Amino acid sequence: MSISIRRATASDLTSLVSFNQSMALETEDKPLDEALLSAGVNRVLSSEDKGFYLVAEAEGDVIGSLMVTFEWSDWRNATFWWVQSVYVVPQWRRKGVYSALYQQVQSLAQTAEGVCGYRLYVEKDNLVAQATYKKLGMDESHYLMFEQKS
Repeated sequence: MSISIRRATASDLTSLVSFNQSMALETEDKPLDEALLSAGVNRVLSSEDKGFYLVAEAEGDVIGSLMVTFEWSDWRNATFWWVQSVYVVPQWRRKGVYSALYQQVQSLAQTAEGVCGYRLYVEKDNLVAQATYKKLGMDESHYLMFEQKS
């Protein structure tokens, strides 16, 4: 089984929208508005300043994806990359798809100018994902996340 990783293009819009919808239902039991989501995914695909998506392919199919967005750190005078919207098709889970995607993030960050690290957030109860992230060398941060919706 060969998994290849590439930067997503506009032709991946349908897969990325579907993956985001599936992820939101699986992790938060939350249906997402397809038109709003499509516009949001398309915005990233067409605006390099917003971030980028990576997709994993095997056997001619897109089987996983993640999005990277950017956060400026004045303390470091550099940028953190945030790994978001991670999804792997269920039959491809536990087969190294996320590891391949993550390794590509690491590789890209090492060669990009001004990247000081990469971060992600995970549901508190998603112990399987947390174990995966730890296995790949990530450490739990000392920060908690707060939000207020507008």
